[in-house]
Amino acid sequence: MRDIRKKIAKRLTGIVLAVSVAVAIVYFGAAESIENVIQTSVIKQPYEPPVIVLDAGHGGMDGGCSSMNGVPEKGINLNILLHLRQLLRMCGYTVEVTRDTDRSIHDEGIEGIANQKSSDMDNRLALFNQYENAICLSIHQNQFTDPSYSGAQMFYSNQVKGSSALAQSIQDAFVSQIQPENKREIKLCGKELFLCYFSENPTVMVECGFLSNPEEAALLETEEYQQKVAFTIFSGLQQYLATLV
Repeated sequence: MRDIRKKIAKRLTGIVLAVSVAVAIVYFGAAESIENVIQTSVIKQPYEPPVIVLDAGHGGMDGGCSSMNGVPEKGINLNILLHLRQLLRMCGYTVEVTRDTDRSIHDEGIEGIANQKSSDMDNRLALFNQYENAICLSIHQNQFTDPSYSGAQMFYSNQVKGSSALAQSIQDAFVSQIQPENKREIKLCGKELFLCYFSENPTVMVECGFLSNPEEAALLETEEYQQKVAFTIFSGLQQYLATLV
């Protein structure tokens, strides 16, 4: 039985790698990117792949932060999630999402913005913790008073083993693929990052960039760059999964 599982894993590896290279050509459009994709894509597949739970931060009445052009974070988060879900499904993963439309997921009948937000967060956390074997990613955009700040940064909790390594893999993928000047380090989250801190599965809050930075915001507002961000997250996740065998 173990030999059969290894053969299945090897076959899955080839399929995933082929898909990764094909997508890289579409998203990045450069031959030199393929080498990076091969190096950061899956080398081995775990015998029992985890469920991937994706969260697009904010939604509905909660727009999150906004770019200088007035583009709300919630839509950028959602677009990246949809591209990432497609990539993962192409590779055979079971993917669950907290939302795939512009909405809050609070319980019906809840009144008041504060109460709706609390219910919304409780329901997101419930999905994060629904599966024993899951990896959870919450997609967000950053903002700061100084517009010079830029670059993706991963936040993780030390409550669950694996979160730190997952965060580092995704951070490394951002640096190697689309943000070579990014010097940011992964960072521990506190209880204020509710989903990240209280998740019972390996979880990373992916801050893809700063909407307060004009140049980075302009990129994040485009579908082309959103696709590249999604593929970058995908590559980092694959690199992490390869270490679980």
